[in-house]
Formats: sequence, C-alpha cells, structure tokens
Amino acid sequence: MKRLMWMQRIPATSGVLTRAAAVCTTALVVLVGCGSPGGEPAGDAASTDEQAATESSVLLEAAREAQTTIRTESLRPHIAVLSDDAMEGRAPGTPGDDKAQEYLIEQMQQLGLEPGGPDGQWRQSFDIVSIESTVPETWAFTKDGDNLTLAWWDDFIASSGVQAESATLDGAEVVFVGYGIDAPEYEWNDFGDTDLSGKVLLIVNNDPDWDPELFEGDRRLYYGRWTYKYEAAAARGAAGAIIIHTRPSAGYPFGVVQSSWTGPQFELPAGDEPRLQVAAWTSEDATRRLLEFAGQDYDTLVEQAKSRDFTPVPLGVSTSLAIETTLERTQTANVLGKLAGSDPEIGDEIVLYGAHFDHLGVGRADDAGDTIYNGALDNAAGSAAVLAVAQSFLDLPEAPRRSVVFAFWGAEESGLLGSKHFGENPTVAPGKIAANLNIDGGNIWGVTDDVVFIGHGKSDLDAVVERHAAAQERHVVGDQFPDRGYFYRSDQLNLARIGVPAVYLDTGTEFRDRPAGWGKEQLEAWEGASYHQPSDELEDSWVFDGMIADTRLLFLIGVDLAEQTALPRWTPGDEFEAARTAALARVE
Repeated sequence: MKRLMWMQRIPATSGVLTRAAAVCTTALVVLVGCGSPGGEPAGDAASTDEQAATESSVLLEAAREAQTTIRTESLRPHIAVLSDDAMEGRAPGTPGDDKAQEYLIEQMQQLGLEPGGPDGQWRQSFDIVSIESTVPETWAFTKDGDNLTLAWWDDFIASSGVQAESATLDGAEVVFVGYGIDAPEYEWNDFGDTDLSGKVLLIVNNDPDWDPELFEGDRRLYYGRWTYKYEAAAARGAAGAIIIHTRPSAGYPFGVVQSSWTGPQFELPAGDEPRLQVAAWTSEDATRRLLEFAGQDYDTLVEQAKSRDFTPVPLGVSTSLAIETTLERTQTANVLGKLAGSDPEIGDEIVLYGAHFDHLGVGRADDAGDTIYNGALDNAAGSAAVLAVAQSFLDLPEAPRRSVVFAFWGAEESGLLGSKHFGENPTVAPGKIAANLNIDGGNIWGVTDDVVFIGHGKSDLDAVVERHAAAQERHVVGDQFPDRGYFYRSDQLNLARIGVPAVYLDTGTEFRDRPAGWGKEQLEAWEGASYHQPSDELEDSWVFDGMIADTRLLFLIGVDLAEQTALPRWTPGDEFEAARTAALARVE
C-alpha cells in the first residue's frame, strides 16, 4: 500500500463566484422587489416570508455555482490521506486517531471555519474505555455429562460485557429466546414471565420480517439490531447473550463479526446500567450443532419463534467461560467546525453535517498479510465529502441564514459512541438543530438515476431531497436493503433520538449505462469482500462521478435547509416525533 505523509495539506479551491459580485446581485434583486414602478414604497405587499423566499432563491442560485468546487480533486486527496497506512486505521484512542483529528482541524482552519466545539474548541473530547478480551480457544457446552466444544474465530466470537478485569460464566443455563424482543406496541414479548437471571440467552438475529402486519415487514427496526438484543438480555438479568449469525439476518458475512468484535473494543465509561458478563456471536453452522447437541432442531425452533405465542425454550445445556480483559481508559473526540449564520432571528440554529472519521485500526492479518484496516470507503470518503461541502459553503457570496456545523464523529465503529456523546451533550439545544445530514460511505461506481434516502417517509425532509434530486434529473427511493436496518446503524440515529430529523443518503443501485441488477451486484460484492476488511482501500479503479453528484446534492439540500424559516418535523406518528416536539418546546 502506498504511504503518504499524513500532514499533507490540500489547498482550498477558490470560489467560482466572488462575494462582491453575488452581493451586488442580491442587492439588485432586493431593490427591484422593494419598490413599485412609480417609486412609491411597496408597503405590506411583500410578506417577510416572501422576502425570505426571494433571498433564499438567490443564495440557492449561487449555491448551484459553488457546488462545482465539489469534484474529484476536492475528494480524492482527503480520502488518500485519511486512509493511508500512516493513519494506522484510525482506531479510537490511538496515534492514528490523533493524526486524523489534527488533519481535519488543519483542513477546516485552512478553509476559514471557526471552531464548533464546546468553549470555542475544535474538539469535543470524551472518555472511552478500551476492553481487549483474551478469549479461550474453545467454548464448552455440557448436557447430561457430555460436552460440545466450539472453536473461537470459526464458530464463535465473544467479548467481555463488563468493564472489569475478567468476565465469567459459571455453569450458566442456555435458553433459546427467539428474537429476544419485548415490543408492547407490536404486542410482542419473547421473554414472557420467564426468569432469565443468570442465564445465557440464545437469540435469533433481526426482527419479525415475514409478515407486513408484524412490526414493519422487511424494514428492520432497532429491535432487530444486535445492540438492542444485548441491552434487552442485560435488562432481564442474563449473564450472557449469544446472537445467531446468518448472512441474510445480519446483512454481512461472519467475517465482519470476526473483524469487528475482536481486538480492543471501545465503550463509553459504564454507569449503573445492567450489563452482560459475556456478549457473543455464533455462526449458523455452530448454532445448528449446538442445538442438535441439545436435542433440538434449529429450523424448528426458529419457526416456533415466528409467533406471538412463543415462550423461551430451556435447552438443558449449561456452559462456563472465563474471559480475561485488559482495560485502558483513554480519550477520543468529535471534531467540529462552524460557519456562523447571517440571520439575527435564526442564526443561532444550525444545520448539522456529520461523518464519522474513525475505523478499526490494526487487527488480524488478511490472506495477503495486511493488518491495517484503512477504512477508505468507510468512512474516509464521508469525511472527505463533509470537507468538500464545507468548502462550497465558504464559496457562497454570503453565509446562509442558519449556522452550519460540520461534525466528524469519533468511535462510530465502536457503537456510534461519538454521536451518542454529542446527543447526550449537544453543543446546541436539540430544538435549534434544524436537521442532520449524515454521510457514511460513498459511491465509487458511477452516477445513478436513483437517490437512496435511508429514512424516506419519516419526515418532511422528503420534499427537500426530492426537489434537489429532480434538479439533477434523478428520483428518490427508499432503502434498497430495508432488511439491514441501515437507519439504526449510523450516526443519525443518535441525533434522531434527541428529535433531530435526518437526511442519510446511500449509494443508489440504478447505475447509468449499466444493466438492471448491476448496482446491487457491485454493492454486495464490495460488502462481501471489503466491508470492515483491510482491503477497504483507495483504488485507481474508483469512479468519483457518483460521489460528486451525491455530495453536490447534499450541499444544495443543506443550503436550502439553512435558508428555510420553518424547522423540519418528523412525520406524525413517527417513532421520533415525540422527541422533536419536546425539543422544540424547550426552546420556545
């Protein structure tokens, strides 16, 4: 892999429209609109909203010029630096993490942004705990004096669920709990009244997806996320939880579990929340063998779990496991820059762009001997896009009405920790955050006719996205892989939880001049080979046209949102509507 100097500077591109010329244009429009043909005052003929709309259209017109600075030259160099071997995979709390933060700060300083963090700082620092688990090579399960042994790496991956020097299961009974979901609003409870204290829960991944009348059909909810399942098990006093991995239910191969859940794992410092001793995954093949050993059939049990009448099934199997851990308390940070708004009424409100800059660091070698998980697409590309958008904002003739904050989240790969910390400690009141535009990944295959909007239908942001997509002669569609729960897998989730509506665009699948189905094939092939693997590197084969189109689209959407008077809202009845209502009430 080619090595670059991480301190390489990327010069900001000059604006395509001078501030002076555009300000004159704005002034001309305002002068023409403020008087009658006879020179008499216009009086109340134009409302405040109409004036704002006129000014907004002028700035949007300037934005259509400023977007042209978003091109390969404003994206690729940033990706090259952030994903270089010198960054060592940008794992939280490592020298590579520090280097990445410094690079992002330097770039924003060069652009002319001001610090957007607390107390006028670029960083919003927060403590994290590194937990590195030493797991036995085998895991034994016992029934009636017989033993079944699973092999670490091939059959199971396990880690400590507690921030302590060791985590222990001691003769704990294994209980199959179906999907491990308690969702009163869907009249679903896999746990019932069963006492699960001290047990190890074996859990089906995903949520009920076979019937559109149950949950949301094939659209995965948070109930289908591994984080929920561990949380729900801990809340019931379980000692451990094992999630059954299958490619369809996870949306990624077991190799992603192997690369993501080994090595140092990072968490926010523990509070008084319930916690598991052991959090684990097993492969489908290993799970089938375990259930056969217990005298059960995998397919039969999974079928039983597809019912509201399901109750937990004790397997008559017990297990013990001792994990030794190395703990280290360290820090990472979110990096935030800001462009101050120009409107005295809404200038203290913000449009929040965000992309995580971390990745997995250095880990197990792949077949080529590569140990650095560079994270070029995931998410050096998203970080580069945010920097390119910031540059285009600064190329506008004047600042938009609302302020714009450019956030680079730390420790996303460890469980969305940076955005979680921001959500719990926002630098701006949530009721004053107009919207979050999250960028996680990028299109490296070409321009698409479709714009994939993760969360389409959840808020009134649909209309804004659709308007600007149409200007690119593209159409907006919802999640093309709804079963994978992408809305709950990226940083906009933690903003949504405090009420902030979100725009999260994913790579489309309808590639121009390509046959039907080609796009999905490329996405699934990349996911299978490079997602959370050392092979996620910047390649000469990358085609930037699609990333440019998507980044320009996000820029125009952000300008529009920064100019609108009204604050976006969630769709009535959406799961995050109540949080938005409460957030807005607190700032009235």
